[in-house]
Amino acid sequence: MGGGKFGAAIKNGGYDFIAVHGQADKPTFVYLSREGVQFLDADCLWGLDTFATQDKIRDKYGKTHTHIACIGPAGENLVKFAAIIHEKRAAARGGVGAVMGAKNLKALVIHTTGANTPALHDREAFLKLVKDHNKILKTHVRRKKMTTYGTTFMTSKMHEMGIFPVKNFQEGCLPGVEKIDGEAFQKLKTADYGCYACSTRCGNVFKAAEGPYKGAESEGPEYETIFSFGGEIANTDAGAIIAADALCDRLGLDTISMGVVAGFVMELYEKGILSAQELDGMKPEWGDHEALFKLIEKVAKREGIGNILAEGTRKAGQLIGKGAEYYAMTAKGLELPGYDPRAAKAHGLGYATSNIGGSHMYGYARQEISGFMQPREIDRFADEGKGDVAGWNQIKKAVEETGILCNFADTNITPQLICDLFVSATGRSDLAEAKNINKFGERIVCLERCFNVREGFSRKDDTLPERMFKEPLKNAGPSTGQVIRKMDSLLDEYYDFMGYDKNGMPTVEKLNELGLGKVAHEVSKFRRQVSSDADKS
Repeated sequence: MGGGKFGAAIKNGGYDFIAVHGQADKPTFVYLSREGVQFLDADCLWGLDTFATQDKIRDKYGKTHTHIACIGPAGENLVKFAAIIHEKRAAARGGVGAVMGAKNLKALVIHTTGANTPALHDREAFLKLVKDHNKILKTHVRRKKMTTYGTTFMTSKMHEMGIFPVKNFQEGCLPGVEKIDGEAFQKLKTADYGCYACSTRCGNVFKAAEGPYKGAESEGPEYETIFSFGGEIANTDAGAIIAADALCDRLGLDTISMGVVAGFVMELYEKGILSAQELDGMKPEWGDHEALFKLIEKVAKREGIGNILAEGTRKAGQLIGKGAEYYAMTAKGLELPGYDPRAAKAHGLGYATSNIGGSHMYGYARQEISGFMQPREIDRFADEGKGDVAGWNQIKKAVEETGILCNFADTNITPQLICDLFVSATGRSDLAEAKNINKFGERIVCLERCFNVREGFSRKDDTLPERMFKEPLKNAGPSTGQVIRKMDSLLDEYYDFMGYDKNGMPTVEKLNELGLGKVAHEVSKFRRQVSSDADKS
């Protein structure tokens, strides 16, 4: 749930997980407690922003034990990158808020009373593992940096590497970046906070101190939002970034996609593809944060040009025409995050092959960003030799997410520690070895890909925006001139490592190896179709 406390609340409320099937006939919210589940009328909540929604629900059910995940106007209006908001945290990528909106589901509300301590196979061993890890974590330099800065410190690091996307991924460095880097935001910090039971507490509250947005406050922004409302649109006003972040949280929007949508619009206006008339009178030039706020409102409400932009940049480019689709910076329709893949090619391969599209969290290539040495050291500029690393990262991430391990507090979490935690929690001896839990991770990634195969995805979809192949990176310091040169070779390496055929589909042998033989027949049907289409072309 984008961090916070909602996951723990599910367990404390007496549930292991929540699955919502079907569609309500009218606006509804679901209320869960130890007494059971109720489907309640949400007419009085429909149309409210996420903060007002949570306030109204807590006014009725109390503030102490009431935990809420809800959507705002963007989710109600089925914006394709709408978010689910819990407190002021966002589960945002991939349009999950639109899924709730399509179900007429305004909110999930969990009431927790008393402790519901999970039963552990060996509680003493489990707690010792946690305490020992926390002792190590508290002395680690990365933990200290995260506790102080959160992810804002990444801004200057990515800028120095020349992979901080600027002007819709045209450039890699931003003049004036020091106005929006970690040190600049540190001066605006008013408080910090942590997710449930976290010892790192990397969350920050920032408040604009001057300028037109003086007084604006947000729990964030994280690095990705500094990229999307900063570098992506060539804006160096920290107050504007804080205010835009807060507005997206209220309306229920993914800040990454929203920022990339804004950069897309600014470039189309610059190139003469969109006129002021087509933009409802706006003249959005680079750095124009006033236009950013107008775009956010229009998208969330699907007003004017916002109705097209609410479909995301790929679909919007198709609808606008005139070559606009070229300027849509997406992978599989999901807007790219704040690392230019031309100069971090394992990152780029991860975006391209991710089963959810352009997400940095689906197998973060730390090897290229911080010199992480597992499974091996790599050169971020190298055109080849990244396939196994990209696959390894995706499998590792699937394992970590199975254990609900945070990406920001995973310092020194080894595969064996994960095994020991699983065994002490469940008593399952088959989880005692890293090779076994890695198979669980591999099975997850492979099964996800099978879903995509069923929906028509194949090698043609494992790609990046044309710009990444045709336009060398500009104004990017050490990364200037970098471009993706050998995508086919990278894909072949990745498919070979993952056990996929040349079209990116899991082989029968791999499916059987992973215990997914039941889906092998279905995958084979689509394999034949893709091969037939390739022969015809």
